[in-house]
Amino acid sequence: MTDPTPALDLAINASACTTEATPDTPLLYVLRNDLCLNGPKFGCGLGECGACTVLIDGVAARSCVVPVAAVRHHHVTTLEGLGTPDAPGPVQRAFIDAQAAQCGYCMNGMILTIHALLLRNPAPTDADIRRELRHNLCRCGTHLEILQAAHLAVRYWAEDAAARTSA
Repeated sequence: MTDPTPALDLAINASACTTEATPDTPLLYVLRNDLCLNGPKFGCGLGECGACTVLIDGVAARSCVVPVAAVRHHHVTTLEGLGTPDAPGPVQRAFIDAQAAQCGYCMNGMILTIHALLLRNPAPTDADIRRELRHNLCRCGTHLEILQAAHLAVRYWAEDAAARTSA
């Protein structure tokens, strides 16, 4: 008889949770299947397309290739952790306002990648944005709208920061 898999304590979207998944289970599977978080998508399964992007301690990471045990003692943020349908975060709001999605499958990765960039650099150049998004794939061809949304996100991010500072 084998020992049961020990429970893993995680911090997902600022909430504590536990999973009994094996330590080598991809984080993406735990997020989607165990925690019912549908922001991260299964795309390529190889960490190449960006659809499964999450933030680990504020850094963009491909959850399809990160074993769940690797995020113990770290904070994971998914698309759901950036805002709500009634109060989307600044990057989410920018993508909505710019109508950057066609099918929307890549949006999770695009939004989280831009969010991570703005955490590091709140005033990125166009070259910074393009460099950051270069490994996120969009098969629908909405690249121009995605770039417009990213620039709008920079503006919304600055406005939100100014509002927090003056409050």
